[in-house]
Amino acid sequence: MPPAASVVIIGAGFAGTTLIRALERQWPGGLQLTLVSDESYTTFNPMLPEAVGASVFPEQVVVPVREMLRKGGGSRFIMGAVTSVDAASQTLVCRTLAGDITLNYDHLALAFGNRARLDLLPGMAEHALPLKTVGDAMHIRNMVLRRLARIELETDAELRRRLGHFIVIGGGFSGVEVAGELVDCLASIRRYYPLVQVGELKITVLHGTERLLPELSPRLGAAALSSLTHRGVTVRLQTRAQSLSADGVTLSTGEVIEGHTLICTIGTEANPLARQLDLPMKQGRIATNPDLSVPGHPTVWALGDCAAVPNQHDGSISPPTAQFAVRQALHLARNLMAASQGQAGQPFSHRSRGMMASIGRLKGVAEVGGVALTGWPAWLVWRAYYLSQMPSFGRRLRIFLEWTWGMFFPPDITHLRFTRSHEQREDEARRTAEAEQAQPWPMQAPQSTGTDGA
Repeated sequence: MPPAASVVIIGAGFAGTTLIRALERQWPGGLQLTLVSDESYTTFNPMLPEAVGASVFPEQVVVPVREMLRKGGGSRFIMGAVTSVDAASQTLVCRTLAGDITLNYDHLALAFGNRARLDLLPGMAEHALPLKTVGDAMHIRNMVLRRLARIELETDAELRRRLGHFIVIGGGFSGVEVAGELVDCLASIRRYYPLVQVGELKITVLHGTERLLPELSPRLGAAALSSLTHRGVTVRLQTRAQSLSADGVTLSTGEVIEGHTLICTIGTEANPLARQLDLPMKQGRIATNPDLSVPGHPTVWALGDCAAVPNQHDGSISPPTAQFAVRQALHLARNLMAASQGQAGQPFSHRSRGMMASIGRLKGVAEVGGVALTGWPAWLVWRAYYLSQMPSFGRRLRIFLEWTWGMFFPPDITHLRFTRSHEQREDEARRTAEAEQAQPWPMQAPQSTGTDGA
C-alpha cells in the first residue's frame, strides 16, 4: 500500500467498528480511514430481546458511531448507503444526505452484516414480526402492550385468548431469549392491566429440531427448556411451521395454532449489496480466503456476519456471532498492516471462548472456557460481557445503573408512539370526518311546534 493509504469500511456493526478502532490504534500514520453506514449507530443485536421485554431502554442497545471513533484521529464517518462499487477503478458511490459522493479506496472492507429473510414461509412477510433491528424490537414491544390494552376492552373470550397468545418461531438464541424476556415481562406488568386474566396470556415456542439452542451443549439446551417451561412457556420441539396467517401458524402436520402475534426469529439473507457486487458466495455469505480477502479481488476483504470466513482452528466456517466478528476485525487489522509492508496475511484462526444466552430476568445459560453455567451466574456473565463491549466508561456506568434499577422494579410499560404534530392533526381530522358520516354533529335540537307539547 502507498504511504497515504485509504481504507474504506462498509458497515458499522461489531466487525466494522472494531476494525476501524483497531486500525486507529495500530497504524503508524498516513492512513485515511472512512467508515460508511446507513445508520449512525451500532446495534448490540444480542440485547434486542431485552428491549422487547423492556429490561433495557432502546438507547441502551445502540452506540453512536461517532462516539466510538478516536477524537482527532483523522477517521471519517459518512452516514449513507453504498449504491455501487467499481473494483477496477477502486471507487465506490455512496448516497448521502447531500447527494451521491464518490470515494476512492486502496482497500475495501465489507462488514455490512445480513438482513432478516421475510419470504422463508408463506405469509411470513405479511404476518410475522421479525427481530433484527431496534425498530423491530420496539415494534414488538408496542404490539405486546397494544394486545394487553385491547384484551381489556374485548368481551369475546375466544378473541381475548387469541390476542393473548404470543407465538415465537425458532428456538435458537433469539427465540429462546425473546420468549424468556416476554414471559417475565408479562408477569411483571399484568398488574397494570387488572381486567386481563393470567390464563389469557400464553407464549409458545416452535422449534424444528429435537432441542433448544443447538449451538450449545445438550445440557444447556435442556436447562433452557426447563427454565422456560417452569415459567409457563409452551415449547414444542420437532415442530415446523408451514405457513403463517393473521390468525396463527399452520404446522407441517396440518395443525393450526391460533394466535395474533407471531414473532419470527428464523431466516437471514445476504445484504442486497453483496449480490449487486457479484462476489463469490457461500452459504448465503461472501466467500473469503483464509486471510479474509475475497477471491479474485486482492483489495477487497469481508468479515462479520456477511462473510463466510474459514476458521483454521477447526476447518469450519466461522459462525455469524459477535465474538467471531470482533476477532475477525482484529485479525484483519493485522493483515492490513502486513499488506502495507508487502507481506502476506495470516489465515484466521480462533477458538470460541464460549457462548451464552439470557433467557429472562436473572436467568441464563452459558458455556465459558468449557465451564457450563446456568441461572443467575450465567446471566451475570452475559451482562458483564456486553457491558465490557460498550465503548466508554460513562456509557458503561449509565447502563450498569439502569440494569441495577431494573433488577428491583417492574419494566416500563410506556407505549412509545413518535407521532408528529401534523400527523396528530391529520388523525383527528380523519376521526372527525368518520364520526360526522356516522352521525351528524352537533345534534340538531327538535323544532318547536308552538303547542307546548300538546
